[in-house]
Amino acid sequence: MNQSFRSVEEPTLGFPPALGAARADLSSNELAKASSSRLAEVKRETLETKVRVRIDLDGTGRSSFRTGVPFLEHMLDQIARHGMMDLDIECDGDLHIDDHHSVEDIGITLGMALAQAVGDKRGIRRYGHAYVPLDEALSRVVIDLSGRPGLVFDCAFTRSTIGSFETQLVQEFFQGFVNHAKATLHIDNLRGINAHHQAETIFKAFGRALRMACEMDARMGDTLPSTKGAL
Repeated sequence: MNQSFRSVEEPTLGFPPALGAARADLSSNELAKASSSRLAEVKRETLETKVRVRIDLDGTGRSSFRTGVPFLEHMLDQIARHGMMDLDIECDGDLHIDDHHSVEDIGITLGMALAQAVGDKRGIRRYGHAYVPLDEALSRVVIDLSGRPGLVFDCAFTRSTIGSFETQLVQEFFQGFVNHAKATLHIDNLRGINAHHQAETIFKAFGRALRMACEMDARMGDTLPSTKGAL
């Protein structure tokens, strides 16, 4: 992980503080409408990268990327489309060295933005899961917005690279994400021969699982999905 930060987080948008207190009196339709303000924008700068992530959890799957890492952008597009969230991500990284810092730091900044956008977590489902196939490949992703970072990653990629993209960076991306989203994430590629298919099923399943976990549950009302009273 990168150690020398000049600026860690500069949030410009966030979950309206008054919304949580008012949710208990909202109808399900009003609750869904209110949740549409779950936006965040985070900027993160180190000696190696400058990253900006903007996320709308209640978007339409729209995405815009400028990262210099084409395969990662293809995977990020899967998160946006299957997670039904809008994502705008820019990264100016030290690609003359390799893709590592950019991929890891995009994961970190996306995790920071997700944590900010989801707010106090009152009324959300908290847990999400998905199985996604792509031809011969099949992956399962399970997520808990638990407030505790943890990653279990089980994928034996059949190739070390997809084009010029190193497949080991997939795990680095998700490690950065969970550390800063403070989420527990289990990723299992159950089978696959084509490395591109393996990666794509992982990112699609992640998008769908994340969508489920972030969804507002009308039956929850203003309740926090934890018996501890804190997440």
